Amino acid sequence: MAENSVLTVSIVTPDSQVYDDDQVTMLVVNTKEGELGILPNHVPVIAALAIDEVRVKHSQEEDVIAVNGGFVEFSENTATIVADTAENQSDIDVARAESAKKRAEATIRKAQQAHDNSELRRAQISLRRAINRINVSKH
Repeated sequence: MAENSVLTVSIVTPDSQVYDDDQVTMLVVNTKEGELGILPNHVPVIAALAIDEVRVKHSQEEDVIAVNGGFVEFSENTATIVADTAENQSDIDVARAESAKKRAEATIRKAQQAHDNSELRRAQISLRRAINRINVSKH
């Protein structure tokens, strides 16, 4: 089998395909166990993703996508990311993300005062998602 020097990367959500490229030189994802870099001919892997950015590197460029959970599956130089939600850097509405961050922070304060652990966990996840989107938009 000939050595392949590129990867195919696809990012899908329940709503749509967010990203697709077949000329990727390196994929960097943040799993629940830590950061994982995938180069061509990497061993097969399946991993749960953290709420964080996915970096897709080309020869001289890098695409950054905000991914909110899901998993990555890689084999035979093809990476498929199935995410709960995902947004390309250029598609992020920063004002909307800032608003979501403020709402989540307010909900966290209320949940802490009410000792509502369930609501607190949901609000903390919402806050992480909003911060992730804001951070990716600034790349």
